[in-house]
Amino acid sequence: MLDKSDAVTGSRFSARLTEWPTVVLSIAIYGGFLAVTYWWQSLPPALVIFTGGWLIAWHGSLQHEVIHGHPTRFDRVNDAIGAVPLSLWLPFAIYKESHLEHHRDEHLTDPIEDPESSYFTRAAWEQLGAAGRLLALWNTTLFGRLTLGPAVMILSFLAQEWRLVRANEPGRRRIWAVHGIGVAVVVFWVTAICGIPIWLYLFGFVYVGAAMTRLRSYAEHRYADSHEERTAIVENSYLFGLLFLYNNLHVLHHRRPGVPWYRLPKVYRRNREELIRSNGGLVYDGYWEIARRFFLKPHDDPTHPRHS
Repeated sequence: MLDKSDAVTGSRFSARLTEWPTVVLSIAIYGGFLAVTYWWQSLPPALVIFTGGWLIAWHGSLQHEVIHGHPTRFDRVNDAIGAVPLSLWLPFAIYKESHLEHHRDEHLTDPIEDPESSYFTRAAWEQLGAAGRLLALWNTTLFGRLTLGPAVMILSFLAQEWRLVRANEPGRRRIWAVHGIGVAVVVFWVTAICGIPIWLYLFGFVYVGAAMTRLRSYAEHRYADSHEERTAIVENSYLFGLLFLYNNLHVLHHRRPGVPWYRLPKVYRRNREELIRSNGGLVYDGYWEIARRFFLKPHDDPTHPRHS
């Protein structure tokens, strides 16, 4: 079993400590965002797009960290750090609720029980129609996930939320109203203060950032009979590891969500053999291996075996 010093109970690593590396990271992300958007005209367009996308994806990783009780012992402080809607389309409150549901590991990959599942039930698959199924198959390749995947993710999420808002799902309209205020502030800063065309922000920041995030999630989970073997590990990924706050060591995160991002590599090295044994050896040697294997080849059958 994991070293007792790493056996964190609940969502917090420590109820007494402020995790200063995460505080510094938050300042770097928000400060970097303000700097890149304010001085964007002085930078090469390619650098603006790469840096903008990186910061949006990095901010998503920070939000994920905040959801699991970091960097302070005060939920309101943590939520305030993560709630700024730089990506525009995803309300933090909804992300927090759905992601914590995703951590019910016994339901991982289930298209009904796991809100982050990429699988379909057989009935939902048949309802897609020929064109929809072709798009879904393309989305199971890494190339498809990085190019069309962000649009599929964002548009399907917004369509689902629109149905809930129209049906007056309890609390949904309030969440979107609060989120809309945050979006208005971000858009005002980006367009009115910084002069960035909205299309450039939507593509160069939001869409590219979503694509970087889709790289992380692409091979994180795969159906297996045992739920312990449904979560992958991506080793030897130093640059993307930092971008994803070492969430590429995903099986460790699922087993110990209270370990802060900056301790994950050390905890992983200490418990590597046990973790690989526990997840059935679902290990990738960096994201280059994932690209070589699945760039134009589906990662898995999109229909879930238990809903066929």
